[in-house]
Parts: sequence; C-alpha cells; structure tokens
Amino acid sequence: MPDAPLHLMGGRHRQTGRVTFPYPGDGPGAEFDPVALPTRGTVWSYTIQRFRPKTPPYAGPEAFEPWALAYVELPGAVIVEARLVGVDLDAIRIGMAVELTRVALDPAAQDPFWLPAFCPEAAQ
Repeated sequence: MPDAPLHLMGGRHRQTGRVTFPYPGDGPGAEFDPVALPTRGTVWSYTIQRFRPKTPPYAGPEAFEPWALAYVELPGAVIVEARLVGVDLDAIRIGMAVELTRVALDPAAQDPFWLPAFCPEAAQ
C-alpha cells in the first residue's frame, strides 16, 4: 500500500541474538522473534543492473531502464539488499546515508507490486 507506514521485519535468534532478514516466520520449532529493522542506514556496496533480467523470475516491465541494487547496512541489525532510488546512478557512493522507501516493480501497472527500496535521506 503506497500510503502505509514503512518497515522491514527481521528475526532475532533467541539464543544468539543474531538478526536475519527477512523474518523466517513463527511456525513450529521457530527460533526467531520478529524485530522491526531500522529504517535508515548506509550504502555498504552496490551495483547497477544494466540489462533486463531473464523471465522468469523477472516479472517487471518489458521496457527496461537500468537500476541500482544496493546492500544497505542497517545499524545494529543486518545488511539488506534492495533497490536504490531517487539518486543519479553516477552519484551513488559507499557510505551514502539512505532511508527506507518503496518502488513499484512496474510503475505503469494498474495495481503495482511494491518493492522495498532505499533513497538518499534528503530525497524523501
């Protein structure tokens, strides 16, 4: 939902305290408790996706535009992989401060599938 509050849910291992993403669930024998992850972090590493991925599994638009894919370090928690939006591809830097947002997989879709993403802190 485009207007819902944003958060990512991870899991904290009950014995070790290690945080994972995504939350592995709470089924029988579950060893993790749900934990809300920080919404701000820094770019740990990144790459630019410059060609349309193979379908399947890619289910985005046929017309392809390059995007940035980043590993974002969430302080005290975990490093997550997500798209990086709202920044010129040439302006991305390791250590850049970012915050959680969302992006439509296919912006032209009637009812788009929303992906977690990060953008520069000042861009939201």
